[in-house]
Amino acid sequence: MDKKGKFYMTTAIAYTSGKPHIGNTYEIVLADAIARFKRQEGYEVYFQTGTDEHGQKIQEKAQAEGITPKEHVDKIAGEVRRIWDLMNSSYDGFVRTTDTDHEKQVQKIFHKLYEKGDIYKGSYEGLYCTPCESFWTESQLADGKCPDCGREVIPAKEEAYFFKMSKYADRLIEHINTHPEFIQPVSRKNEMMNNFLLPGLQDLCVSRTSFSWGIPVDFDPKHVVYVWLDALTNYITKIGYDADGGSSEMFQKNWPADLHLIGKDIIRFHTIYWPIFLMALDLPLPRQVFGHPWLLQGNGKMSKSKGNVLYADELVEFFGVDAVRYFVLHEMPFDNDGIITWELMVERMNSDLANTLGNLVNRTISMSNKYFGGIVKNSGITEDVDEELKQTAISAVGKVEAKMKELRVADAITEVFYLFKRCNKYIDETTPWILAKEEATLPRLETVLYNLVESITIGATLLKSFMPETSEKIFSQLHTKEVPYEALNTFGHYESGNKVTEKPEILFARLDLEEVLKKVEERYPSATEEQTAQNEEEAGIDIEAKAEITFDDFMKMQFQVGEIIECKAVEKSKKLLCSQVKIGSQVKQIVSGIRKYYSPEEMVGKKVMVLVNLKSAKLAGVLSEGMLLCAENEEGNLALLIPEKDMPSGAEIC
Repeated sequence: MDKKGKFYMTTAIAYTSGKPHIGNTYEIVLADAIARFKRQEGYEVYFQTGTDEHGQKIQEKAQAEGITPKEHVDKIAGEVRRIWDLMNSSYDGFVRTTDTDHEKQVQKIFHKLYEKGDIYKGSYEGLYCTPCESFWTESQLADGKCPDCGREVIPAKEEAYFFKMSKYADRLIEHINTHPEFIQPVSRKNEMMNNFLLPGLQDLCVSRTSFSWGIPVDFDPKHVVYVWLDALTNYITKIGYDADGGSSEMFQKNWPADLHLIGKDIIRFHTIYWPIFLMALDLPLPRQVFGHPWLLQGNGKMSKSKGNVLYADELVEFFGVDAVRYFVLHEMPFDNDGIITWELMVERMNSDLANTLGNLVNRTISMSNKYFGGIVKNSGITEDVDEELKQTAISAVGKVEAKMKELRVADAITEVFYLFKRCNKYIDETTPWILAKEEATLPRLETVLYNLVESITIGATLLKSFMPETSEKIFSQLHTKEVPYEALNTFGHYESGNKVTEKPEILFARLDLEEVLKKVEERYPSATEEQTAQNEEEAGIDIEAKAEITFDDFMKMQFQVGEIIECKAVEKSKKLLCSQVKIGSQVKQIVSGIRKYYSPEEMVGKKVMVLVNLKSAKLAGVLSEGMLLCAENEEGNLALLIPEKDMPSGAEIC
């Protein structure tokens, strides 16, 4: 296959405060699926990850453990790499911010920006959050606490160096406006523009003197380089950037990055601070920054302090690597947070992996052995029912490719499993067990089994980016190999007359939920206590019943999926948001009392459920032409109702 060109992508580097949980691990699995698919397409991929190892929090943790900061980060960096490798991630480069070459370049970069006049010396007085290593003003706090993590802040004052952020703000705003693909999803772009860039940027503190675990400023060694200037530059230092002008051939080839894949909580640092640093260094900006949502345990963000943390290696012991990969990729929506629980894992294991995929492969191989001694032969005895299966198989690559181009990985893996589901339906339609009863229909049975093996081979080829071990197991059992990517849109690659394995391996065994939960309770008592408490909290609420309506009454209401394309706060109200909602080819203006629960920036890009034919009314003097559907709990908190899977605007809700 001819190479399509280079593709340089990165994850955020994992902070070495502790062992990464499954929410952190989701990012490396997501990145790996993208990298593997790009390689399949023919790109020359360089995929980089690593660890962020400096800062006050690291120094304090090491002191509490009675070890040096370097000993602490060596231990955690090893643990990060172990888990990344356990999850079968195919990264090409692993950077540590304690690497000598990285530290040397950070010092050079700092010096260069200082000599250029972009960094100056001053002093900082403000409110400091140690876990986030961020300074805040009083007005930026949320209920008096850190707006990022919700923890306490403390007054702090110290001498520091600052970067002149405002110098480059207008240039960054212009870049974002002229490159709509730069920040994705669009809701993240709106948040950055409206909350940070348009109100005006403050100069950024880029050095500290209150702790010593960091890269020293070479011309003022009582200062250490502050975390973001240190951490963000890993994307260029690891591939050979030299601030003195001697950058490597590898850097020249790969920069700018094609994709920075990061969590939504650090989008500000990657779409404001990092681009401005690059502008100051006269370097091109990355082509795209994607801020993925969080994977939540139950209904809350994972936190060691909350005791609601799941770890990848623990889940792998119960379900296996590819089952965990499938779950985190399949259950994470494009823009909204995903949820992981033991119950959901077992459900997906049984329904999707054991039944839809595992049973399909096992049945197909078993029938080939039972009826033809394992020989798979295309006798060319076709019927109309074959065509739909073939079209589903050969159209799958285009559908998966389109979803992956938009980074809608969950939707892409759904397309692959749609093919497997179509194969199962094909078995029911063709009834091989009946065809096997008559000598005259055996040639037709040969073609049916050939079509199944070929379709499974195509599906396994497309599955390889998401579940590489499972894909290879399928190829091994079918005694074949993956279909070349450029040939995936044709049917008939499996060699007629080839022989499948005599004893098919069970790819995924069904699990008993009660047995799994019992094992979880025995091994992790706190996990089941947390789940039990959560289940009790979510047992449901009762509300006062309204009068019954007839079906005819219900049919008078028209519900459709809408996409919010613009949202603003209503000036005369503290409760109302005014949204422009695209419903099919129409755009309706809808006013909702949800300002307490959603910012205007969060709303943009969401797919929502809309009561379309509600009589128009004015709220706070603003016309509203419908209603957004929400759920309300006992405390009166509201949450928008959002389709479980991506649906087009205008889709009918019935």
